[in-house]
Amino acid sequence: MEKPLTKNIRWDGGEPPDHKAYENSGGYAGLRKALHMTPAEVHGLVDKSNLRGRGGAGFPTGKKWSFVPMGEDAPHPKYLVANADEMEPGTFKDRLLLEGDPHQLLEGMIISAYAIQADVAYIFLRQEYKLSEKRLRKALAEAYENHYLGKNILGSAYSFEMHLHVSAGRYMCGEETGLLNALEGKRANPRSKPPFPQVSGLWGKPTIVQNVETLCNVPHIVNNGPDWFKSLSHTADGGTKLYGASGKVKRPGLWELPMGTTIRELLEEHAGGMREGVKFRGLLPGGASTDFLVEEHLDVRMDFTEVEKAGSRMGTGTMIILDDQTCPVGMVWNLEHFFAQESCGWCTPCWSGLHWTERILGAMEEGQGRPEHLERLEFQTKFNAPGNTFCALAPGAMEPLQSALKYFRLDFERHIDEHRCPWR
Repeated sequence: MEKPLTKNIRWDGGEPPDHKAYENSGGYAGLRKALHMTPAEVHGLVDKSNLRGRGGAGFPTGKKWSFVPMGEDAPHPKYLVANADEMEPGTFKDRLLLEGDPHQLLEGMIISAYAIQADVAYIFLRQEYKLSEKRLRKALAEAYENHYLGKNILGSAYSFEMHLHVSAGRYMCGEETGLLNALEGKRANPRSKPPFPQVSGLWGKPTIVQNVETLCNVPHIVNNGPDWFKSLSHTADGGTKLYGASGKVKRPGLWELPMGTTIRELLEEHAGGMREGVKFRGLLPGGASTDFLVEEHLDVRMDFTEVEKAGSRMGTGTMIILDDQTCPVGMVWNLEHFFAQESCGWCTPCWSGLHWTERILGAMEEGQGRPEHLERLEFQTKFNAPGNTFCALAPGAMEPLQSALKYFRLDFERHIDEHRCPWR
């Protein structure tokens, strides 16, 4: 098989390709091909490819698009929103795509919008991504100048507008309905569902919200076909995945690899193994809001199905590594502090429960832990369980805590018994 045109092939770490360089490497060929197809045909290619959302939940992209009303009686305007509010601790994959190949995102958005017949798109960007903003603005200007955006794209009957929205920023904006409220100028609180955004989203109109990496796959699916895309994967989940690793590994970084690459290969071959003087204890496989996995899970394939079977979630696919010289209680305390700060305060289990969780863990770290604190932490993992809150922020915050209590309970007990943090 020829070397695939993958999501990271055009960037050498310097300036990203302008529209000419992007075109010369095959860019916008997928859009030209899509415009000679019907929207239903484009949708069908994505559906058959087994592309699953790369933002964390892993929902099938084609199925998500199928919920959008189509036909002459469908309400307009329809919206497409790229979720570039990458604020999950330990996650930096979308930043690479935004800084390194912005035209790829634009092409993916235009094709996706054509498939659902959207009229307007927004790129919802976290404000701290200043370089991404600069490069996206340049790419947008080039796309309009060369008729990839605007009226009658490339001489076709399809017209489409795209805007960059730089967020005031907070973690809740990563939740799709909180993002939509923020776009409308409201507080970034989650919305009750139903109605779902695909039917009633931005300003009450049909809206699709997709992660940046998800959208960047779309041009390659249209260009090369769903069977090609599925052939890149080791598992039933189609395509490649941007995997990352941070922590005390020799080569922290980000790599595009076949979906279903094992944790062991990621850790030992690509991240280079653990640094000298430290040993592996565990990892969060998909950013801060996932459950710990430990040494027995190293041969688990990193895809949405297999990681779930192991008791966690693949999430964003960016691993945070815990070593034997780092206090697991302190690590979880740090994460819970973040989540408590970022709660929007919309529901009691989240705003109250996360602050109590953070206080208890802080007391343990300061040598003030008591035996009953373990029971209270166990209670919080149930108090903030799925179904008890409006969105997934608090349940996600409980995942590293509940798994740390499972795998590192002796470390919690030492904090209580010794009235100190043993790692200080």
